[in-house]
Amino acid sequence: MFVHPDEDTRTDGGFQGERAVLAGYLRDQRLTLELKCAGLDAEALARRSVEPSNLSLLGLVRHLAGVEQYWFRQVMAGQAVRRHYRSEEDRAGEFTGAVADPAVVADAWATWRAEVAFAEQLVAEAPGLDVTGETAHDDERMELREVLVHMIEEYARHNGHADFLRERIDGRVGQ
Repeated sequence: MFVHPDEDTRTDGGFQGERAVLAGYLRDQRLTLELKCAGLDAEALARRSVEPSNLSLLGLVRHLAGVEQYWFRQVMAGQAVRRHYRSEEDRAGEFTGAVADPAVVADAWATWRAEVAFAEQLVAEAPGLDVTGETAHDDERMELREVLVHMIEEYARHNGHADFLRERIDGRVGQ
């Protein structure tokens, strides 16, 4: 086990209302990502899975910071911001730039936490889950509730990757 059940900050459901359910499950997925990365140094966080993949825990943190930014800042808040860690020249920059440097790790966590805080505030202050944002794809509108469901799915998929990555690093599995 990663942590004793009494020390696990994630919930086991019990949320009341649609907003609380979606925000609560997303929060738990975010906490799971932190748990999968806990206690690792820069070298371990940047360790690639297997060739030729560029997947690493640090890359996942950077990627999810960008996903948070896109869906909440760009789509839902309508902010025109430059994407974190990626460019037209390096569309996989979240992963290719995930190097074993403590400054890169600190930046990734700070960026991810700032984007999570922005998203949590946006969700808490939204007048309802039916508010819409505009995606970059053909001016498609998307409701906040769908964004929350998508984010839960995104984290769940990548937390599965994180499980395998962590097991390869030090044998820790589960939770």
